[in-house]
Amino acid sequence: MIYFLIYLFIEVLLTVEVASKIGGLAMFLEIIASAFLGIFILMNFRHALAENLDALRTRQIDMQGFSNRNITGLLGSLLLIVPGILSDLIGVLMLTFLLGTLLINHFTRKYPTEYTTQTPQKDDYVIDAEIIDDTRSLR
Repeated sequence: MIYFLIYLFIEVLLTVEVASKIGGLAMFLEIIASAFLGIFILMNFRHALAENLDALRTRQIDMQGFSNRNITGLLGSLLLIVPGILSDLIGVLMLTFLLGTLLINHFTRKYPTEYTTQTPQKDDYVIDAEIIDDTRSLR
């Protein structure tokens, strides 16, 4: 509860300070623009989720990366919808971090995971052999 009150206090101070510098109309437009941006990101989140599922399926990311990408995108867009300067700054930072992570993962080649590099275990009871037959009927 105390953390929420500290956040709320800082949010009000920053919002009032910025509103006094840029004016009430510009502050109103900033709040509306950031809310529309957050709503737009949420409406198109299904595309990001599909890309993340594909990356998880092809083992480009692990389950932790999958959940980090989705939670970061959702929280960042929700913070953009919440009115205030501090929430907008945190939301933009979260989305910037997510965008940077997505760009880095897109342009770098992932090495195979431990599951794909394991060699199958050999059975000690199987004898590998090659049969060579000199008959002309097989040729």
